[in-house]
Amino acid sequence: MGSAIAVAAHPDDIEFMMAGTLLLLKRAGYEIHYFNLLSGNCGSLRHGPTATARVRRAEARRAAAILGARWHPPIGDDLQLLYTVANLKRVAAVIRKVRASIVLTHSPQDYMEDHTTASRLAVTAAFAHHAPNFPTIPRRAAYAGDVTVYHAMPYGFRDGLRKRVVPGAFVNTSSVQETKRAALAAHRSQQDWLNASQGLDSYVQSMMDMAREVGRMSGRFRHAEGWRRHLHLGFSGADVDPLKDALGRNCLVNARYERGL
Repeated sequence: MGSAIAVAAHPDDIEFMMAGTLLLLKRAGYEIHYFNLLSGNCGSLRHGPTATARVRRAEARRAAAILGARWHPPIGDDLQLLYTVANLKRVAAVIRKVRASIVLTHSPQDYMEDHTTASRLAVTAAFAHHAPNFPTIPRRAAYAGDVTVYHAMPYGFRDGLRKRVVPGAFVNTSSVQETKRAALAAHRSQQDWLNASQGLDSYVQSMMDMAREVGRMSGRFRHAEGWRRHLHLGFSGADVDPLKDALGRNCLVNARYERGL
């Protein structure tokens, strides 16, 4: 079928908002890839940054194995992700290496800069997939073909100015929700951290609640992930929508969203 990559900021971001769709793409025949740009080194009140990064790297690799995805190492540390040429070259190298035809990434509007910067880097790196004159780090050959970028829902379903974000499509994750739960639970170090920093009493339960809320929005599914498809210009043909094509009845396009474009 092709290759799909999830590009997120921190270890566990994929599990919260993207992993169900990634699992369904694997079931549909896609090779799937798991790429967190940051080490997660700030995610602890108990350990220093080096030890925290080591723990979170191991957790992310376990989570990727649960998902059946190929893990790719981070390129930097938390709260230090900037939209720079060097970072863009590193992200583009991974996208070229896997020859992605689907890129799943953060919402361009979210509550924190690491998420929005990761989204920007993923979009431009995907755009550069067929530009041989843009060198990557390490060097990877450009490749032809359509690439489609999909943006996940922001955490809390709102942008940084509190405005509600509505999905353009809903993916039914009910059949893979338990695997998604298991992958998130692999990030054991994060329960105490998120309880202290964000008041999340139940780390895994919060993800399940969000999946049910998106399912409720769909009006059809019990659990779901929400997506907005990036504009096709420079990426693919106008009507290319591989998520819908691959997932069939498990992908519900939001007709109201489409009418409002």
